[in-house]
Amino acid sequence: MVRMWNALLIVVALAALGSSTPAHSEGWPQRPVKIIIPFAPGGNTDGIARIVAQRLGDEFAQQFIVENRPGAGGALAAEAVARAPADGYTLFLTSVSVLAVLPAMTKTPFDPVKDFVPISNIGTNPNVLVTHPGFPPKNVTEFVDYVRGQPQKLSYAASTLGSLAHLSMALFLKRAGLDMIPVTYKGGAAPVTDVIAGHVPTYFPPISDVLPHRGTGALRLLAVSSEQRAPQIPDVPTLNESGFPGFKTQTWNGLLAPAGTPKDVIDRIAREIMRAAKDPKFVERLASFGVDPLGNSPEQFAAMIAADIPFWAEAVRIAGVQER
Repeated sequence: MVRMWNALLIVVALAALGSSTPAHSEGWPQRPVKIIIPFAPGGNTDGIARIVAQRLGDEFAQQFIVENRPGAGGALAAEAVARAPADGYTLFLTSVSVLAVLPAMTKTPFDPVKDFVPISNIGTNPNVLVTHPGFPPKNVTEFVDYVRGQPQKLSYAASTLGSLAHLSMALFLKRAGLDMIPVTYKGGAAPVTDVIAGHVPTYFPPISDVLPHRGTGALRLLAVSSEQRAPQIPDVPTLNESGFPGFKTQTWNGLLAPAGTPKDVIDRIAREIMRAAKDPKFVERLASFGVDPLGNSPEQFAAMIAADIPFWAEAVRIAGVQER
């Protein structure tokens, strides 16, 4: 009940930010618009940002420029957007890890609710439970039985501490009553590489990490963490189907703006993202990053954020990676 009440308060706060913005922004955009992202070039969020920037630039006949500001787990970029003028010329394309996970792990120089107004969630990206093909279990039921019989003897690739791959596995192990040893990395492709090489038996990465190895036999794909099967790997069952009803973890990439940004600007961008999510060419480009397009309204996106903040805070607690 407390968690539901907290989520409701977050939704109300996010909605209030949107309704308190100035009514109009005449002639927007009259100059280039900056889209700040919290990660280095070359990753998923960067690729998605450039797809979105091109789409918005074509629609509004103005440049939308992607600016990478990596550092401090995304806090540097988030703070820069939070302190930027709320005039519609600075946007923030970020993931759930920055808005919901990072503030649960450590103190941040931004407030994920008060400092931003949601625009639209561009798309979601589930996780996939994978194993080395030589690891005996061939499905989730066998995985649970096999691991349960060897507590604290088997390891898993955790990626970086507090990553969604790490937290998703921690949640799954908690739900299944399993005990495994996390092996952490500094990021990059090393976790997948180690599973393929057989150095660690299993990993729970985003689907984008798995797609390059689809159909090669290098990995065994046991289950996806989304409610429905992923269209990119339709033969892989969900964890819901595999004996864990209600289990769902996913990352997302969404577009936000500084609190106080004119509501008409927010609504115009949101409408275009919603249209883009139904465009087959836009959908195809997102699919190359393992992303299922969403394109929801500012209010719907606010509700997602409200639900994710307490959900991932609980995952951080379970994984034991809270820094404060």
